[in-house]
Amino acid sequence: MSGTARERPLTTEGRPRRPIRSFVRREGRITPGQAHALAEHWSEFGLKPGGRPIDWAEVFGRRAPVACEIGFGDGRALLEMARNEPERDFLGVEVYRPGVGALLARLKESGLSNVRVAMMDAVELLRDGVPPESLNRLMIFFPDPWPKRRHHKRRLIQRPFVELAATRLRRGGRLHCATDWQDYAGQMMEVLSSCPLLENAAGPRRFADLPAYRPRTKYEQRGEGLGHRTWDLVFARKA
Repeated sequence: MSGTARERPLTTEGRPRRPIRSFVRREGRITPGQAHALAEHWSEFGLKPGGRPIDWAEVFGRRAPVACEIGFGDGRALLEMARNEPERDFLGVEVYRPGVGALLARLKESGLSNVRVAMMDAVELLRDGVPPESLNRLMIFFPDPWPKRRHHKRRLIQRPFVELAATRLRRGGRLHCATDWQDYAGQMMEVLSSCPLLENAAGPRRFADLPAYRPRTKYEQRGEGLGHRTWDLVFARKA
C-alpha cells in the first residue's frame, strides 16, 4: 500500500518511490453527454471523502447494508444490481472519467437513490475513506489482467490489497472477484486463500458458481462468444 512520502522506499536519488498502480490513465475521448453528466450530476451522486472515514448513514440518508464495486467500467452492472437490490446501498469506484460520466447519466435517468460514485484510486479509498468492518460486499469484476508477465506486479489482486480489503468487510461480508484470464484466476485463488481473515465460501480451493446478484456483463458475454471462460471467487470475512 502507498503511504506517506516519508514512509515510502526511496530511490537512489533519495526521492520517494512512486507506488505501483493497477491502472494507467489512458482513457478514451469523453463524449459531450458524459461531460455534461459529470458537470451536472456529480454533486448529487459523487462522493469524495474529506479526510475522515465515510459515514454511510450520512451519505445515503439511511442505515442499510453497503456494497462496493471497484472498477465498474460503464456502470451497467452496478446499476442493475442497485435496481435489483433496493434494500442495499452501493458505492461504485472508477478512475476513468468517461465511465463515471456514463454511470452518472444513467443514474439520473433511473431515479435510483441507493448509488454513490467515487472517482479515485480504490486503494486510497479503502485505506483512508472506508471504515473498518463497514462493507457487506466488495466486488471486483474483470480487473485489468495485465497479461504480460513483466506487468503482473500491476495486478490489483495482490496480498497487501486483499489484506486491506478484508479489514473493510463486516464479519461474514463477501469479497467477490471475477476474471476470464485463467492464470489470473489461479493467482486470485492463491492470494485470497492465503489471507487469514478470509475463507472460501465455495469450499477450499473451489471456484464459485455465478451468484444470482452478479449480472453477466457486456464484456463477459463478448468474451464467451470468443470461447473464454469466467472464474468467480467468493470469499467471506471470518466470523
